[in-house]
Amino acid sequence: MKTDITIYNTLTRQKEKFVPLEKDRVGIYVCGPTVYNHSHIGHGKSYVSFDVVVRFLRFVGYKVLYVQNITDVGHLTDNADEGDDKIENQARKDRVSPMEIVEVFMRSYFDDMDRLGVERPNISPRATGHIVEQIELVRKLIEKKYAYESNGNVYYDVANFTGYGKLSGRKIEDLITGTRVDVRSDKKNPADFALWKRAEAGHIMRWPSPWGDGFPGWHVECSAMSMKYLGDTFDIHGGGIDNQFPHHECEIAQSEAATGKPFVRYWMHNNMVTSDGMKMSKSAGNFVTLKDAFKKFDPVVIRFFILQSHYRSSLDYSDEAVAGAGKGLERLTNVLLELRRRGAATEARPDFENLPEEPVNLKRYYTEWLTAMADDFNTPLAIASLFEMLKDVNSLLAAERQVSDDILKSIFSFIHVLAGDVLGIIPTNTETGTDNKIQNELLDLFVKLRAGARSKKDFALADLIRKELENIGVTIEDKKEGTFYRIGR
Repeated sequence: MKTDITIYNTLTRQKEKFVPLEKDRVGIYVCGPTVYNHSHIGHGKSYVSFDVVVRFLRFVGYKVLYVQNITDVGHLTDNADEGDDKIENQARKDRVSPMEIVEVFMRSYFDDMDRLGVERPNISPRATGHIVEQIELVRKLIEKKYAYESNGNVYYDVANFTGYGKLSGRKIEDLITGTRVDVRSDKKNPADFALWKRAEAGHIMRWPSPWGDGFPGWHVECSAMSMKYLGDTFDIHGGGIDNQFPHHECEIAQSEAATGKPFVRYWMHNNMVTSDGMKMSKSAGNFVTLKDAFKKFDPVVIRFFILQSHYRSSLDYSDEAVAGAGKGLERLTNVLLELRRRGAATEARPDFENLPEEPVNLKRYYTEWLTAMADDFNTPLAIASLFEMLKDVNSLLAAERQVSDDILKSIFSFIHVLAGDVLGIIPTNTETGTDNKIQNELLDLFVKLRAGARSKKDFALADLIRKELENIGVTIEDKKEGTFYRIGR
C-alpha cells in the first residue's frame, strides 16, 4: 500500500513529493540527545514527532532504517566551539566519571522514550564508539583543503565551501565579517568551526589523533555516524529547529566537501516547546523534565498532547493544556472499552482497500486520515478525523438496534491500527495484554457486585462501590439495558 507523501523540506523551504533514493526503502537519521541530564518536554516533542514519521512510513509499506545517535562527547556548553564539554562538565559537578554520567542519563532517556511509546531506533550509535570514523573524516577534509590544523585543533574553513549557509539562509560574508576573531583564537575566520579539539591538561575524555590528544567536535560526529550507516547520501535527516544552525549547516558542509555528493535529500525540523510563549530553558525557570511530567500525567496523555500540534508548530506547555488533552483522550478510551465489552476486540488488521461505508463510513474517515498524514505528517488533522468518526461510533453504540459483530470488530481494528499502531495514542487500559485484561475483568466484577447490591436493595454498598470507583477515575452509568463504566468523570 503506497501513497504519495509530501514533506516540507527545510533545505528548499517548500513542500516536496517524497521519493526515496532506493525504491521501497527509506534511510532516516535524527539527532539524538546529549546525555548529561534527564530528558525534557522538548525532547518528547522531537522524538514523538519523528517516531510517528517512521511509523507512518512503515505503515504505507516502506522498509525504514532509522538511525538516532547518542552524543556522549564533544558537545560544548555554548553549542559551538567554546566552553566545556557538557558531559565532562556535569561529571566534574557530580564528581564521577564522564562515562558514568553517560550511562545514567542514556538509560534515563530510553526509559522516558519507552514510556512515551517511542519505538527504539534500528541503530543507536554512540559518538565515542566512532572516533576512528571521525578522525578519518577530518583527515579527508584536510587533504581536500577544506580544513586546517592549528595548535592541535582542526577547523573547517567555511570560506572554501560555496554552499555554506544554504540550509539556514545565512550568508557566509555576514558570518565572517559580523564577528571579529579573538586574538587568542586559532581560527582563520570566526565562522570556521571545530572538527577536532585539543584536550587540555586534566581533560578526561581524550583520544590520540594525528594532531595530538583531543576529542571530536559535535558537528563531525553526526556526519560520520549517519554516513557510516546510511551512506554518503540518504533520504531524511531530522532534528530540532534549534539545530538547523550551526549544527546541521556544518554537517552539510563537512559531509558534501568530503564526498562530493549531496548529503541529505529531505531536511525535517520540529519546532520548539514553550511555556507561556517563552522557550523552555533552565535559565528561565520553566524547564520541565519528562519524569516530572509523568508524575502528573499518564505518558500517553503527554504523547497525545504533543501530537495535537503539528511537528513544525511550536507547542505551549502547561498543566492545564495537558489535562485538557487527557479529557479529550478519554473519548477514545471509552469507545474502545465499550467495543471490548461487546466482544469486538480483535488483533486482525482491517482491509483498508474495502472498508465499510455503513453504518459508520470508515472508508471516508480513512481517506481523510491518510490525506492528513501524507501531507507532511499532519497529526492534528489526522486526529481530528478520528475524533469526528468517534461521534458516529458513539451514536451507533447508543442506538437501540443490533449491530453485527463484524462491523464492531472493523471499527475496533480500524481505531487500533490508525490511533494505536501509527499514532501511538491508545491508552494502556484498552490494550489486549494480560495485565490490562485483568484490569478490565476487575472493573467488570465491581460493576456486577454493585448491580447485585442494588438488586438486594443494599444501596449503601452500591453507593460505596460507585464512590470508590469514581475516586480512581472510573464513572459508573446506570442505563435501562444495564450498568456500564467508562474511564473519566
